Amino acid sequence: MQIKSLLMAIVITGSMLSCNQSTENKETELSEIIGRANPVIENGIMTPELLHSFGRVGGVEVSPDKTHILYQVTYVSISQNKTNSELFIMKSDGTEKKQLTITNTQESNPQWIDNGKKIAFLSNETDILQIWTINPDGGGMTQVSHLEEGIEGFTYSPDGSRVLFIQSVKNITKPGEQYPDLPKASGRVVDDLMYKHWDHWVESVAHPFVADVSGNKLTNIKDLLEGEPYEAPLAPFGGMEQLAWSPDGKSIAYTSRKKSGKAYSVSTNSDIYFYDLESGETRNMIKGMEGYDVNPQFSPDGRHLAWQSMERDGYESDKNRLFVMDLSSGEKSYITENFDYNTDAFVWNSDNKTLWMVAPVQGTTQLYKADITTKEITPVTKGMHDYTSVALGNGRLIAKRQSLSQPTEIYSVDITTGEATDLSQENKEMLAELKMGMVEERWIDTSDGKKMLTWVVYPPDFDPTKKYPALLYCQGGPQSMVSQFWSYRWNLQMMAANGYIVVAPNRRGLPGFGQEWLEQISGDYGGQNMKDYLSAIDAVSQETFVDENRLGCTGASYGGFSVYWLAGNHDKRFRAFLSHAGIFNLEAQYLETEEMWFANWDMGGPYWDKSNLTAQRTYENSPHRFVERWDTPIMITHGEKDYRILASQGMMAFNAAQLRDIPSRMLIFPDENHWIAKPQNGILFQREFFRWFDHWLKEGE
Repeated sequence: MQIKSLLMAIVITGSMLSCNQSTENKETELSEIIGRANPVIENGIMTPELLHSFGRVGGVEVSPDKTHILYQVTYVSISQNKTNSELFIMKSDGTEKKQLTITNTQESNPQWIDNGKKIAFLSNETDILQIWTINPDGGGMTQVSHLEEGIEGFTYSPDGSRVLFIQSVKNITKPGEQYPDLPKASGRVVDDLMYKHWDHWVESVAHPFVADVSGNKLTNIKDLLEGEPYEAPLAPFGGMEQLAWSPDGKSIAYTSRKKSGKAYSVSTNSDIYFYDLESGETRNMIKGMEGYDVNPQFSPDGRHLAWQSMERDGYESDKNRLFVMDLSSGEKSYITENFDYNTDAFVWNSDNKTLWMVAPVQGTTQLYKADITTKEITPVTKGMHDYTSVALGNGRLIAKRQSLSQPTEIYSVDITTGEATDLSQENKEMLAELKMGMVEERWIDTSDGKKMLTWVVYPPDFDPTKKYPALLYCQGGPQSMVSQFWSYRWNLQMMAANGYIVVAPNRRGLPGFGQEWLEQISGDYGGQNMKDYLSAIDAVSQETFVDENRLGCTGASYGGFSVYWLAGNHDKRFRAFLSHAGIFNLEAQYLETEEMWFANWDMGGPYWDKSNLTAQRTYENSPHRFVERWDTPIMITHGEKDYRILASQGMMAFNAAQLRDIPSRMLIFPDENHWIAKPQNGILFQREFFRWFDHWLKEGE
């Protein structure tokens, strides 16, 4: 199959962005633009190339008058091995869609300013992100910021006179600076922990800055954490959602974990701080709350603050609670106290009395209404899909939604009935030509007598009279629900399209099924959750249409660990394994990973603490201890820039398989981290994934 990328020379109603529109506007060669692909679809079957041809809908913002929706879409060029994001606008009913930008750079972080008369966004014309503005008709694109270090995120004050933004601040002295006669020395001198994080060496931290906006310039720039070695927002995933303007524009709320080095490495205790713009004073608003406290939002009238809170220090997968504070009295209220599920996202209602929230429940992620007085949580939506964001529209909710069979789109949701309308329809035409496999919800009996939700995905054109090979999908996290997610790496419909029955259990240790189910995994690696995996594959493999002699097993991160563990404990159930970024040796992992709070909580502590029975049980269940039982072909993939689980873990597993004469293969990505982000690497991964499983599970069928 061949993919033909079409250039998006799109005429926009009212204007067309061109290179001579303004001396300050971006110059663009249309022939270089990565735009919407026009793929050739053969027999309606999903392929890796088709998967990368979907438009990826991101950043959604509703206009102040609720009449329009601003959003971004990211496109992929496999041939150029890169992505490009563009901005779009449409009316709140999904009509009159217009493309605002046509460039070969990344437009992101779109937002309305000047009461909806202007749009601001980030763009990296010179490989450094800066703030730009544009008119809602697509004209007048102008650069606002010109900061040497660039900008990582921003938001304007309610009156538009100031801008709050994130910028990295250097926090180490390099040898070349300490020893001027060694300008080419590349060594790093390390005196404390947390010297690297996820995929980079920590040489700077994010700080919040505030500046006046004067014309198209930023003036009077001030660092809110000036002189402090701490970060705000929190690396590596925190962004502007962790900072907020008060409605009167006089205060800024920000999230920070004011710790560094070893203290940072072993603690998740972050707090919400208020910075007073007039006095320059900072106050910790929630001192004494010990876990993650993030994502502050002021009520529209400025009288309350809502935020997400975890209770226990060091437990990064604790229940994500919704809290509200009365700012006049300081009284804090635990809104989701009687709701045994996480709060993934939320937004204030215009009445200042309720919040709309996103929560994972029973294998799907839905919208709920929360009353801050009664603490009543009321479901708004239901169905086999995941909502991933929520915003206020004109009497409706505007939310992003996805499923195992559909990438993210923007929906308008009726607040009363939960009925949803697809507004963006970015991928409508492509989806209409593809055959998606049936997705079945099964509740399977576990070995300890409980019920476990397992998603089963069938191949397109499934024929129950035939026998199919099956793949057990092991979820990562470890505490991340197997929901109705859409993935560009671990796409279950892609696996099904290649002729496999896919079995995806919500084993022990996942959210969405209550705290008891979630927390069982901590200190029990290799325990009940492994039995849950086997319960799922055993139940489905009994079906007449599954060939129990052609079963495979795959997963990433904790799912990769699961693959390694099952390779030594599967009693010949599986014929082939594939592990990505998995932990092979738990003792090595304890000292190799960077966020020590994770290792301390989930593993129970260091392996040298012989008095700690939980920790000792964990290390006794390390996959490397069962290598002598390995008897099944295994493939290993890993990124060398993965500092969460080092590539050496995968190399150890591969070396062990080779030394034991187990058929094995390794795919290493020198330029990837815990994930596989580059388009051609993603295609390579998919091709090798199916080349491996097809060889062991299909050849000779």
